[in-house]
Amino acid sequence: MAGASYESPSEYIQHHLTFQVQQVGDGTFWSINTDTVVMSVLLGLVGLGFIWWVTRQATAGVPSKRQAFVELCVQFVNDQVKGIYHGESQWVAPIALTVFVWVVLMNTMDIVPIDIAATALGFAGLHNWRLVPTADINTTFALALTVFALMIIFGIRSKGVGGWAKELFVAPFGNHILLWPFNFMFQIVEYVSKPLSHSLRLFGNIYAGEIIFLLLGMWAASGLSGTVFSGILSLGWAIFHILIILLQAYIFMMLTIVYLAMAEEHH
Repeated sequence: MAGASYESPSEYIQHHLTFQVQQVGDGTFWSINTDTVVMSVLLGLVGLGFIWWVTRQATAGVPSKRQAFVELCVQFVNDQVKGIYHGESQWVAPIALTVFVWVVLMNTMDIVPIDIAATALGFAGLHNWRLVPTADINTTFALALTVFALMIIFGIRSKGVGGWAKELFVAPFGNHILLWPFNFMFQIVEYVSKPLSHSLRLFGNIYAGEIIFLLLGMWAASGLSGTVFSGILSLGWAIFHILIILLQAYIFMMLTIVYLAMAEEHH
């Protein structure tokens, strides 16, 4: 039963929120959340591998169900990109598709029954293995900072180094020299806020969903009635959480497209 082997609810929650950490060196400078890295890479390979496999078998005739599903996803992402991005880069749609598929798969791990997964992983000696990469702030920040780097690359590619640097001082208030400090501070705030909001929105929603699953799971420690009650509530939350999983992936993808489009705008 969930929580039966724990002395308190806080110990139960703390255990399930502990990462499988690999210390680097003496561990005083940095460490690696092994579970986050492995799950992120694995799910990325699964998602992109599935798309690659389907496209390799694509036919011009009547598509299979797998091909129709992939074509629907690709067309959906392309429609979103065409509605927002009007530049010349051919990389925006593939980036958006990669982000959407990857984040959906990472979010989906949140509906895997956590106690069943923990028991199975425990037999392999992985007692602190967390399945949901996007419930780790390191993952969402890494994704957001990657988009941030792409923003800068897109901006420099579109405007040149000089044009991009000049915008830091002349937009949005004007190019008068007295306005340069205010323009620069405004631009810095805008640049910093984008990856912060981009990462924290995804992390906050998925982390909160994980907490709710844990709180519902603690009911199972109170006996048969608690187990049944916990199962019913967890199932209801899982069904609702599917909407959150897809919505947060969609929002993350849309913000990625918007930020890349804004990076090429000329002021």
